[in-house]
Amino acid sequence: MKLVPLGDRVVLKQVAAEETTKSGIVLPGQTKEKPQQAEVVAVGPGGMVDGKEVTMLVSVGDTVIYSKYAGTEVELDGEEYLVVKQNDILAIVK
Repeated sequence: MKLVPLGDRVVLKQVAAEETTKSGIVLPGQTKEKPQQAEVVAVGPGGMVDGKEVTMLVSVGDTVIYSKYAGTEVELDGEEYLVVKQNDILAIVK
């Protein structure tokens, strides 16, 4: 199966959380916060959304930073994905 986003939606796959801090302290599972960095897996077509023309600025394979509480979590074939609106993406990591 494959996720195909509609309109200005983007499907993201979260990057694995850091297990240790820069100083070498190992973080237990409960204290780890979900990363806000993800890889773009699929991009919607854009077009007219809510009466406005939307041009998609991200593409498949981009690494992006998104808003903390954005999107809807979806599980498909044992993998977890996040479906967000393009407006919830804050930056592209280059």
